[in-house]
Amino acid sequence: MKLVDIETVEPGQILGKTIFSSNGAILLSTGVHLTVYMISTLKRLGVTTIYIDDPMFRDISHEELLSEETKRAVIHQMSETFEQLRSGKNFSSKAIGQTIDDLLEDVMQNQNIMIHLSDIRTADNAMFLHAMNVCMMASLVGLNMGLNMLQLKELAMGALLHDIGKLGAPEVQEGRMHHSWRGFDLLKNKREYSLLIAHVAFQHHEAIDGSGAPRGLTGDDIHTYAKITAVANIYDNLIYPSGDQAPLMPHEACERLNAYSGTLLDHEVLVHFMRIVSIYPNGISVRLSTRQTGVVVGQHRGLPGRPVVRIIDKEGEEAVGYSELDLAQHPTVFIDTVLT
Repeated sequence: MKLVDIETVEPGQILGKTIFSSNGAILLSTGVHLTVYMISTLKRLGVTTIYIDDPMFRDISHEELLSEETKRAVIHQMSETFEQLRSGKNFSSKAIGQTIDDLLEDVMQNQNIMIHLSDIRTADNAMFLHAMNVCMMASLVGLNMGLNMLQLKELAMGALLHDIGKLGAPEVQEGRMHHSWRGFDLLKNKREYSLLIAHVAFQHHEAIDGSGAPRGLTGDDIHTYAKITAVANIYDNLIYPSGDQAPLMPHEACERLNAYSGTLLDHEVLVHFMRIVSIYPNGISVRLSTRQTGVVVGQHRGLPGRPVVRIIDKEGEEAVGYSELDLAQHPTVFIDTVLT
């Protein structure tokens, strides 16, 4: 499959990746033939890019850290949890715990897969996909940093619920009204949870240099769980920003994160994060320094900037074949531009 701009999609093209609704149900399934109405609806829902099933790239391996079943369960559970809180009810710690167990099982089974955030967001599911992605990325980083299972569960729980204080929060968030405070106050009263889980919500906007919120903590005063969650949170927000901010491509987001090393973000955590993230995800179109264009079709763990690129050979407008260039084997060739 191939990632394309929604504005270039034409009726009859085949959807390459499932799109979820806000409650975890399937909005559109992989393999559906897109209609004018479907394309129009996706645009109305705020979708900007989708994966299309392209015959030239049908064999591309697109491994996922989480199974579709786990994703549906996480999104559904977060939808239920947020709805319970909006209604003034208590949320189920047991249900959240089971969701975390399922997510961590997937992460541990697939820990050699590089992360790429490929699930399509809509205005309705964005909050829940954000929570899921931050949890997924934080868990994999924690695993690579050698955290034990108890620590991974605490980290994953805190990362999944890191923004829980945003529910009902005012637009201007200062002092005790900052959503980090609100999340801490909510989670610290859950007797089933370690207080460290509440501190993830409390500290994920703190910065190593003391410029963060809500308390201006520095360095070692910030818990490791919060440092890990902060990296995952900022990365996801750079890829899928809210408001009028322009989204960054994965390689641009990674460059931004590295610029924050030692100031906003912890350097050691960033080193581990960069080892597990796919800078140029499979399915993305690129232009090489040779001026050739192609689509990324393969990855090298530990060499995220040197993927395998499939270059389409054409006669006029017709594709007649392809060749593949492994950038790990051609050090003088590099990706010049990511195309959309």
